[in-house]
Parts: sequence; structure tokens; C-alpha cells
Amino acid sequence: MATNERSKAPRDRGTQYFHSLNSFNSLNSRNVTDSLSEVSMTPFLVKDSQQGYLNRQARRESNARSYPRRIPIAIREAKGIFVTDVDGNQYFDCLAGAGTLALGHNHPIAIAAMQDLLQQNLPLHTLDLTTPVKDRFVEELFASLPSAFAQNAKIQFCGPTGADAVEAAVKLVKTATGRRSMLSFHGGYHGMSHGALSLTGNLGAKHAVANLMPDVHFMPYPYSYRCPFGIGGELGTRIGCHYIEQVLDDPESGITQPAGAIVEVVQGEGGVIPSPDRWLRELRRMTRDRDIPLIVDEIQTGWGRTGRLYAFEHAGIIPDVVLLSKAIGGSLPLSVVLYHKKLDRWSPGAHAGTFRGNQLAMAAGLATLRYIQTHNLVDRARASGDRLAGHLRHTQADCPWIGDIRGRGLMVGVEIVNPEAEPNAIGSYPADPTLAREIQGECFRRGLIVELGGRHGAVVRFLPPLIVTAEQIDQISEIFDAAVRSAHRSRQADCLAEVG
Repeated sequence: MATNERSKAPRDRGTQYFHSLNSFNSLNSRNVTDSLSEVSMTPFLVKDSQQGYLNRQARRESNARSYPRRIPIAIREAKGIFVTDVDGNQYFDCLAGAGTLALGHNHPIAIAAMQDLLQQNLPLHTLDLTTPVKDRFVEELFASLPSAFAQNAKIQFCGPTGADAVEAAVKLVKTATGRRSMLSFHGGYHGMSHGALSLTGNLGAKHAVANLMPDVHFMPYPYSYRCPFGIGGELGTRIGCHYIEQVLDDPESGITQPAGAIVEVVQGEGGVIPSPDRWLRELRRMTRDRDIPLIVDEIQTGWGRTGRLYAFEHAGIIPDVVLLSKAIGGSLPLSVVLYHKKLDRWSPGAHAGTFRGNQLAMAAGLATLRYIQTHNLVDRARASGDRLAGHLRHTQADCPWIGDIRGRGLMVGVEIVNPEAEPNAIGSYPADPTLAREIQGECFRRGLIVELGGRHGAVVRFLPPLIVTAEQIDQISEIFDAAVRSAHRSRQADCLAEVG
């Protein structure tokens, strides 16, 4: 009898539980509906002027904020290549989330993928547990890679930023090799977290941070306009390769056998500097022959930006490790490390991250990849970049303060110089960051958002979405031409006023 009572009690409690749960769900559903109704009556209305928003941002946000100092905008609306500020002014966005927005703002394909996931009550956050969405993302990501790389590849999902992929890659190669030294390159940019900053060439953010990751050694990167050997061209590239190989083989170089070498195929923040294909092939040969894992940072270049789906494909190399972020999340945070399975020697939990299971980003990223491939945006990026560079060279023809125009695909840089100063040994003039800032400001006033980078912040960078049209390229170029000439006229007027 007691046994029957005990066996009956759980059923009663279970029945009561489900009745309670159903009642809760019904009540909760009504509450949610009521709440949504309340929210829908209070949309994100513009309540202040642009300057009001900027003033509050300056008062509340960290002193580390950067873009608003150069691009003073409060964005109300964004669609495709355009953003509109709260005062109703529209701009061409050639920053595009530092290259994140491959399809521009709020592309219907990415939005539909997100909405579909949400409407099906699919999970949003899964740590590293798998889901059908994640499985499909991985399968199609691997299919997009060169087969010689994909057939031996493993993947690690990281935290939401590209810098976390860099940190994971460093841990990966150090664990696999048992070594401690890392090679990086002058002008390289790999993020602002502690280890990634250690691998970054720019000194600005380093001065205030003590005890960065030790045993990081910087090699010369081929920068023809400002060749580190004062030579430039093909000869400068050959000398650079020779130097790196000599360092690697020198028993008194002071550098222990590296755990890995990290490189960008096109340096982005460093000034839009593309590495010559021959140089990259030589770097791959040198690292392969010495069993040094080569890490290619494709965080900004990946998924069509340079006119190939992956920038390392230009040189026909197969890296050991590839880092991806930005475009792969379809405008949402996501980063991954792809690597040769021989390096997969870390133990369970050796690298983790709470938000590595961002399902919404995987859905949007998958939709983005499919759209890039089916709409031939890789070839379009190459053609659009050529068109943009052609217009820029037309401007350069009678604007000697434009020292160099370079890049690959829709990753284009214009280096601003002072032609009245003394040139260096190969005829390159000193950078003019002041004029570059003035040009950026003139572009902004005319409805064009561009960013600066490179040595001394003197390179105007163009990173428009891959969906930019030929007509839009022409309009962007016209704005830039007018901005360059206006900024220079203002400088001349200032000089005359000083003389007067």
C-alpha cells in the first residue's frame, strides 16, 4: 500500500507541475504580448540633435573611444552602403564596420536568415554544443576553402572578436610546438587584447601597457613606397626574403626557434599594403622548411574583400592556420581559427569563450557566404576595386600630395604626403597626417565616410561593402576628388594668411 502511494505521488506532483507550467506559460504569453504591445508603442525615436548624442557619448563612454573623434556621427538608419544620421544627412559608408559588412547594412538576405532562426525558436546561445545551424555553417565554410587546406582542417570557434582568434592561434601553435617565440611583421595589426597587441606593429597603444607578451620578434614587411631597405620594387622584395631567411638560420640572431609566424596578406590598419605574391610564397617556403606554423590573419580580408574569397589564394599558398572574423558573422560577432589537424594537440577546454556559440551570427554568416558565392561578389569586388583605383589615379595625376595608391579588390589605400619636403632615397615624400585628417573631414562634410590608417595615420582607407555598384564607385570618387582639392586649397589659403 505504501509503495502504491509513493508511486502515485510523483504522478500527482508531475500532473500538478505541468498544470502549473501550462498556466504559467499562458500567463507569461499574455504578459509578453502585453509587454510587446507596450514596447511597440515606444519605438527608438530620435529625441535629440546629433550634437546632443555626441555630447552624451563623450561624457559617458571611455576615453578609449576612437571612431567618433574622427567621424562625428549619430546614426539613425542604415541600408546597403548608406547611413543616415539623426539630423537626416545621408553618407556613403566606406568604413563598413572596418570591413565587417560585406553585404552592407541590413542586407535582406542576412536579416531574413536571422528572422527565420528567431521564428523557429532555434537556440541563440549554445557555447560549443552543436546545432543544425552550426553544422551547416561549418560544412559550407569548409567547402569554401581550397581543398588542399580543407581536407586536413579543424576548426575552433572563439569569442566574438578577431583578437580572440589571434589569442587562440598563439596558444594553439605554442602548445603544438612546445616553443615560445613568435614572428610578426612591421606594420601588422592583429588586435588590441594583450597577446594580439604584442603582435601588432603600431606603438601607439603599446606605450602605456607594461609586460606585453615576450619573445615577439618583428620582421620587415614589403612596403614598396617606403621600402625598409631603401630600395623598393622587386629587388627590395628579394632582399626582404633573404633577410628573413638569414635571421631564421642565424645561430646568434637572438631568436629561438619560433612557435609560429603571423602575417596579413594585405595589411589593413597598417596602411593597406598588399604583400607581393612572390614574397608570400617565399615566406611559406621558409616557414614550411623549418617547421614553423604559418598563421594567415584573414580577419579583414576574408570572404571576397581582395578579389579572391581568401586573400592567401592570390599567391597559391596553403597556410597552417587561418583566422577569420568580421564578414563571417553576417554583421554579427563571430570568429574562428581554422588549422591543420597536426596542430590539434591541446586538451579539452584549452581554449573557450562564452559567446563562441553565436547561432544568430552563424545563420547570418551562412546566408552571407551563399550570397557572395551565388552573386559572384568576389569578381565584382575585384572589378569595383580596379574602377575605384582608376578614378583615384586620375585625381593623383595633378595632386602631388597623393603619394601612393595601392590595395587589392575593395581594400584600397591612398597615402597622403608632403611633396614640398625632402624625399627619401627612393623618391617617396614624408607622410602628411594633418592633410590626411583634413581630407577625411572634407569627405565627411560632403557625405562620405572614410577612415585613416598606416604610418602616422596618413593613409585614407576605402572599405566599401562588396555590393557597391559602379555608379556608386563613381560618386564616391567624385566626392573624394572634391575633398582632396578643397583640403589643399584651404591649406594654401592658411599659408598665404600666415605670410600676409
